Amino acid sequence: MSTLTQSNLVKNDNYWQGRWQSAAQRFAVTNPATGELLAEVADATPAQAQQAVSAAAEAFGSWSALPAAERSALLLRWQQLLLAHQDELALLLTLEQGKPLAEAKGEIAYGASYLQWFAEEAKRVYGDTIPAPAADKRILVIKQPVGVVTAITPWNFPNAMIARKAAAALAAGCTFVVKPAQQTPLSALALAELAAQAGIPAGVFNVLASTDAKGIGAVLTKDPLVAKCSFTGSTQVGKTLLAQCAEGVKRVSMELGGNAPFIVFEDADLDAAVQGLMASKFRNAGQTCVCTNRVYVQASVLPQFSQKLQQAVAALRIGNGTAPGIDLGPLIDEAACQKVHSLVQDAMTAGAELICGGQRQHSSGLFYLPTILTGVNAAMAVVQQEIFGPVVALQSFDSEAEVLAKANATEHGLAAYFYSRDIGRIFRVSEGLSYGMVGVNEGIISNAAAPFGGVKQSGYGREGSKYGLEDYLTIKYICLGGLA
Repeated sequence: MSTLTQSNLVKNDNYWQGRWQSAAQRFAVTNPATGELLAEVADATPAQAQQAVSAAAEAFGSWSALPAAERSALLLRWQQLLLAHQDELALLLTLEQGKPLAEAKGEIAYGASYLQWFAEEAKRVYGDTIPAPAADKRILVIKQPVGVVTAITPWNFPNAMIARKAAAALAAGCTFVVKPAQQTPLSALALAELAAQAGIPAGVFNVLASTDAKGIGAVLTKDPLVAKCSFTGSTQVGKTLLAQCAEGVKRVSMELGGNAPFIVFEDADLDAAVQGLMASKFRNAGQTCVCTNRVYVQASVLPQFSQKLQQAVAALRIGNGTAPGIDLGPLIDEAACQKVHSLVQDAMTAGAELICGGQRQHSSGLFYLPTILTGVNAAMAVVQQEIFGPVVALQSFDSEAEVLAKANATEHGLAAYFYSRDIGRIFRVSEGLSYGMVGVNEGIISNAAAPFGGVKQSGYGREGSKYGLEDYLTIKYICLGGLA
């Protein structure tokens, strides 16, 4: 953290109404790789959350009335500042979240890409004219911003998850209040500093860091001034927030848990499949909502695939994300380590075979070794639950119909992946997988131009793409009469 002490991007107060706001209490933010104290951050209260929502409501009128081209220019300026400070932002992100510095730099660029995308889309909010039923009438359809948008974001992508929500909301003409995860508030506060530097008006973008998730969440979902809530996180928490939003019949976007299958057919390019699995499984030490969770390999190629995978996993370098050449950083906290280890131990007790890993790098610390299990079956918790760690659980299958049934046998439906070179199979399986996103011969599928989101208990709504702006707009029908 010493390298950032002089940076004006390191903030430890919250931000609303265009000002840095303190609080009576503070909470510690630590580096998961070292345990080092990074900052003592203002712990916002529900009363302060109401102030932030009120500030956003006050700013909504002028922001929504601003011409789209001017909102676009401000978002582009914000995007340019993110890229200009990419190295500082990436280091800050690595220090509080743990992912390797190269991944952190990629996340900053990824977050900035949403600001650019929606800056461009802001100027393309089109309406319609519809043929009227009578000669003296005209039917117009316009789109307007929903109003004040609140967001609750996770710790695994502390920059990008905020950027892609805020970019769409601001582009549509909404104002925005976000509660970042308490493990990673510094990236959110740095975004607020750059928003101010970009000229985003007071009250338009507001950040509330807090340990009172329940109290702040209640305000962000129930306050009458809030029009919409966007959440990325667990299905369990999402259901609670949905219930709270239902009281006020508020708009919601929910990007919830996943249980992604990764299927390797016998006709696949096995080297490419291993490369795709490594990217999908081990990015951010397996701590992403679209991470591969269940790996199905056709029985005829399982031995060959497993050998190639073991070689690739053995080459992974684990350690502090600020060190050069690191592939895997720490898990986010002690609870995460205990959960991952418990899933591995449960699988082994139930008959799975441990090929490598299966323990922490050291007796203490938050580093968990990359792990491969074979002989896994559908009854095991490691298959039923979202792992959120660097564990590959291998299963075999014989037929396409069998693996489709296994892949779809989950309440979740966020992302799925498969590798095949059979063009007919590519279409059949792509259409047969009950998921919002499917990667075919590709392990990394997220980008600003594509609609990100799931089905079933993985939520609804889409982020990114031309569809992502629609979630922040309402449709208004205007009937003009007496025109004869």
